[in-house]
Amino acid sequence: MKHRLIWKLLFINLIVIAVVMVIVWISIDTLAADYFVTLMERYHISPEPAHDMFVDAVHRYLIWACLFAALLAIALNFFMMQRILSPLTQMTAISRQISTGDFNGRVPEITADEVGQLARDFNQMAESLEKIESLRRSLMIDVAHELRTPLTNMRGYLEALKDDILPPSSETFYMLHEETLRLVNLVEDVLRLARADASRKKLNREDIDIPVLIREMLMVFENRFAEKKITVHQHIPDNLPSVFADRIQISRVVRNLFDNAVWYTPENTDVQIYVLSTPHRIKVAMSNTAAGIRQEDIPFIFERFFRGEKSRSREHGGAGIGLAIVKELVEAHDGNVGADFEDHQITIWFDLPISNNSSA
Repeated sequence: MKHRLIWKLLFINLIVIAVVMVIVWISIDTLAADYFVTLMERYHISPEPAHDMFVDAVHRYLIWACLFAALLAIALNFFMMQRILSPLTQMTAISRQISTGDFNGRVPEITADEVGQLARDFNQMAESLEKIESLRRSLMIDVAHELRTPLTNMRGYLEALKDDILPPSSETFYMLHEETLRLVNLVEDVLRLARADASRKKLNREDIDIPVLIREMLMVFENRFAEKKITVHQHIPDNLPSVFADRIQISRVVRNLFDNAVWYTPENTDVQIYVLSTPHRIKVAMSNTAAGIRQEDIPFIFERFFRGEKSRSREHGGAGIGLAIVKELVEAHDGNVGADFEDHQITIWFDLPISNNSSA
């Protein structure tokens, strides 16, 4: 590609030189030569021999000048085009490399012109593809890991039943039923995560009253909190501005946060719910005792399949996708998510932009 483009550019320059040469040649033969004849006649000098000498000399020097210009154009084109087209050549090679699944290649960002901007955009694209591929591989590994445990348990029970090592009983069928439910829940979690990724492209936004939504969701979880004797304290002021968001998706965000609090808040403790208003955003925060969470876990709690208390959460919690879904949905609304850890209390929060139609 590079050599073909160099020859094309060189051919264009040679055409320009040839056109200029023809124009100058015709100008000399018509205008300059006529002026020379007129000048010689004014001084009563025979123009014939001098005219021919003048035209021949000018033509000769013009040919030499054009040859020199052509050689200079060839040299400069090869030198400059090598520098200009080198990133493009590297992009071609790296593109082939990326097509084979290797995303490590990068183009040197040498210049600050359009080619340099193209190199920066190309590198950013390669980094995004590498990140997406890494997430895909991690997701496949995590899903396979999560599926292996219940499938191995089910296989063990079924083989024991088949070989008459384990007699059929209600306890055995109960264990098989529990493992089946675990598989179903995992598949549902992965499906919800995929839907959360897809929601970035399509959101049915409307004005939403966040305090009303939180109180409605709290009524849904009231019995579950009561079963663990968890007291919920609400710190929600009145007359807060609305947010412009997809009601179904934000309801899913709040539901996941409540579900996370029910699973991981110890019995006979408290959950604090805060709704705060800033000049341009509404912030929702939920604070509870951090069971099994450490300070070093905080940067990773929104990662897919992350669980702070590995041995317990597999048995009593979900697959570690709930907060990842929260992050996807909030960021799809141009919001932010985060978590803070202090005095064995973890606070998970998110914020959303205030609606432009809000009168508050």
